[in-house]
Amino acid sequence: MTKKKHKYSNKKLSRGEPPNFSGQHLMHNKKLLQEIVDQAKVSKKDTVLELGAGKGALTTFLSERAKRVLAVEYDQTFIQVLNRKMAHAANTTIIHEDIMRIHLPKGEFVVVSNIPYSITTPIMKKLLSNPVSGFQRGVIVMEKGAAKRFTSPFIKNAYVLAWRMWFDLEYVKGISRECFSPPPKVDSAMVFISRKPDPIVPYKDRSAFFGLAEYALREPKAPADSLLRGIFTATQLKHVKRNAGIKHDVSIGALSERQWGVIFETMTQYVRRPLWPRPRKTTL
Repeated sequence: MTKKKHKYSNKKLSRGEPPNFSGQHLMHNKKLLQEIVDQAKVSKKDTVLELGAGKGALTTFLSERAKRVLAVEYDQTFIQVLNRKMAHAANTTIIHEDIMRIHLPKGEFVVVSNIPYSITTPIMKKLLSNPVSGFQRGVIVMEKGAAKRFTSPFIKNAYVLAWRMWFDLEYVKGISRECFSPPPKVDSAMVFISRKPDPIVPYKDRSAFFGLAEYALREPKAPADSLLRGIFTATQLKHVKRNAGIKHDVSIGALSERQWGVIFETMTQYVRRPLWPRPRKTTL
């Protein structure tokens, strides 16, 4: 049978298989499902987006608690199961679509999902890289390694740093592979995400901050001094370090969210705009 590459995970797919099927492991532990919904603080005021609904184990709990549920699933077999299971849930809409092709809800919404591992980062970028969306908070079950990377105090990726300017990401707990069917090869984790009441960087400056983050995190373990010298004059850098409390030997990836806020604010105030680092087009 002809094979083609998975456009997100670079894995081979048989013809006719959904583009995000790889890495989808269905949860069957009812206690865990209830805990996820509780952690997300789902109420009758909420529109909930579920990405990768599978056979509807989590969808059922969400429909009982939310005002509206939008359950996204690509696999046709699962869609049939979902339609039968949720037939009498008037507040639940089943969406047969590739996760990466859907349009996010226009109003405020919450995300509660056990997402396919193979497209974890693309899904997170879809939700978090554009802070003007209506995404408010969520609980996402994902591969444990990705959860650790997204919530680590040491930041290696520019997009993760950008997310932290607008959202808080909290590693809630690890989840055993035995809670899934089929069991994945690695353990999972629950991550809680919430929109910051006061963003560190204004939403309108999203593009400019991505440029700074990509430039600065080219070498996350390099001294902050050496990388920031490419943006600031000696006098400006002295001002930044004093106001942000940056020590001379700290690596750029170890800087805190507050320190990045000071760096960005100083850049926009004192560095001429043509000299700001520009983001790659693929980032935005």
